[in-house]
Amino acid sequence: MEKFNVKGLDCAVCAAKIEQGLNRLDGVETAVLDFASLTLHVRTSSVTRVMDAVRRIEPQVQLVPKSETGPQEDFNGSTASSQIKKEFILLILAGMLFIFQFSAQDWLYRNNLRGLEVIVVATAYLLVGWNVLWNAFRTVRRKNYFDENVLMVIATVGAMAIHAYSEAIGVMIFYKIGELLQERAVTGSRRSIAGLLAARPDKAVVQSDNGYREVAPESVNIGEVILVKPGEKVPLDGDVVTGNSHLDTSVLTGEAVPVTVKPGDPVLAGQINQTEALTVRVTRLFKESSIAKVMELVENATARKAQTEKFITTFARYYTPAVVLIAALIAFVPPWIIPEASFKVWVYRALVLLVISCPCALVISIPLGYFAGIGMASRKGILIKGSNYIDALADVDTVVFDKTGTLTKGVFSVIEIATHNGYSKDQVLTYAAAAEMQSNHPIATSILDAFSRTGLELDTSEITQHTNLAGQGVKARYGDRDIFVGNDHLLHMKSIDHDQCDFDSTVVHVVVANQYAGYITIGDEVRADAGPAVKALRKQGVGQIAMLTGDNECAAEAVSKKLDIDVVHADLLPEDKVRIFERIKNQNKSGGKIAFVGDGINDAPVIARADVGLAMGALGSDAAIETADVVLMQDSPLKVAEAVAIARKTRRIVWQNIGLVFLIKGIFIVLGSMGMASMWEAVFADMGTALLAVLNSTRILRNGYKTSPRAQSLR
Repeated sequence: MEKFNVKGLDCAVCAAKIEQGLNRLDGVETAVLDFASLTLHVRTSSVTRVMDAVRRIEPQVQLVPKSETGPQEDFNGSTASSQIKKEFILLILAGMLFIFQFSAQDWLYRNNLRGLEVIVVATAYLLVGWNVLWNAFRTVRRKNYFDENVLMVIATVGAMAIHAYSEAIGVMIFYKIGELLQERAVTGSRRSIAGLLAARPDKAVVQSDNGYREVAPESVNIGEVILVKPGEKVPLDGDVVTGNSHLDTSVLTGEAVPVTVKPGDPVLAGQINQTEALTVRVTRLFKESSIAKVMELVENATARKAQTEKFITTFARYYTPAVVLIAALIAFVPPWIIPEASFKVWVYRALVLLVISCPCALVISIPLGYFAGIGMASRKGILIKGSNYIDALADVDTVVFDKTGTLTKGVFSVIEIATHNGYSKDQVLTYAAAAEMQSNHPIATSILDAFSRTGLELDTSEITQHTNLAGQGVKARYGDRDIFVGNDHLLHMKSIDHDQCDFDSTVVHVVVANQYAGYITIGDEVRADAGPAVKALRKQGVGQIAMLTGDNECAAEAVSKKLDIDVVHADLLPEDKVRIFERIKNQNKSGGKIAFVGDGINDAPVIARADVGLAMGALGSDAAIETADVVLMQDSPLKVAEAVAIARKTRRIVWQNIGLVFLIKGIFIVLGSMGMASMWEAVFADMGTALLAVLNSTRILRNGYKTSPRAQSLR
């Protein structure tokens, strides 16, 4: 997929035209142009053909490959600011002429100076509307007759034709004022969103034989040592070589609590060094760093549009022609069929409709609202891969959690060792350690940690034939004995005699030479914010919360009871989780969406089947970022509730904008048709609605989801 920054595009309807034109182009598989971020995503066999097509549709628009611009440049707006100043000066001059014409029109009429009035009006009109006229001319030349510039020219020239000079120039002036205010609001919103995402390090200080030199992060190689001073961003992923410091990780995780690092600890690009200088050995190239992946994910999110956005784009194609048709009927039909009807009166009513015939308020504010939602979520350490997933999150009424590492910490420790058939505790632990020696499972790690603390010795050369038994445990040969270490399923499969199947916690059974040697009890602590997360989800209207786990039923029920979870499925093999999740989906009759929350690595098949798949604690995990629809960068189930809340607020504001625009447009279409609205009121309504909708969208940036005091105290 090719990505371009779009320069010279200041019209949301024009953006929709470019997108539609590219999607009809041969050699283009898909094209998405996001006006909110001024980014074009296109999958094509010919970039040259795409650029030619864009120049043909909108000649002033330029496509600049993303690789040639930094993210700070994407939302620069300096060119736009200078253009706004220039147009503001012209507005003042036109306004002065308008005030003169408006206040002196009676005097001009009495003194037979209508010619002077026409010159004043024409001068003021050209000062403020020259670019509207030029854009309208170019648009008509391309056989596009429903552009906002064309319609505004028809409306104002039509007003002058019926000698409504004051309204013609006044409407053009207030149209331009509204456009400038709207452009300023949109530019400000883009900068606010860019500020949320502006975490990209712009320099790296690399150690060399001659001291240190400053270079771009992209030019640093793996193995090189970089210096990170207090207050600076870590430019690349790496391991600390020297120094002890605190790092602000909020850019990546949304969590303001500093993290302490020392030599040997990993650090990630985007984190901010706070207290002491660090030297860091680079372990990843910049393009593979955590911050690069996060920023790419957020940038790509605009390529996945919500159904609401797609509907608005389609609606805009038909709305303007429909209103123009109504205006034409109003202008010509009543004077023809109603005796003594004034042609001038009905033309004026038609011109009122033309003023409000542009759907810009919708086409601008809806994508901007979704983009703001994605930006706010990313600030909170929640990476949503597209606005379609915002809608899906907003509709979630069932949340299914994987237990280990999600609701629990996933940090296991040996609590108890029970022996059978004459084996000692040291023997049970030694045999278990031998079997788990080549495993990287968290339970295996806890057993090996416990073994290392005992001072016991293990001859690793005696360990052979290590085999993973999916969903059951492991098998190894230690010396001349076969050892099986695993769950109750393993004992039943091997027909091993044992006297207990149900335990209140996680248990690992040990079998030596087909004889039951005992079991090891493993503890896994429930996360402190798991309970508040469940309560927050219920408060938001999530009707059902379920938990899937491969743990035994008693241990699962203990966690379920503590957290007040509705449905628990335990003793599940990996393939069972997929089957049970499909059953939950099929039993869901409410029509709401189902979300699954896991680690994004071991749960990939289930995440793929969920309406919304969330990977929790995915900081630094490429697999999780690749798999999930929503990536939670922090190990906190409370982030699930936060993601749902942000999604619901985003969609609520989007629908507020839709309702506001439809209501005001509808009212003025009716009032204009009945002769109860003037062109002044119509232009105020049109531009005011667009401005209100844009400003309403920015509310998402100011107020994110606020956790409860209880949850805040846990952080």
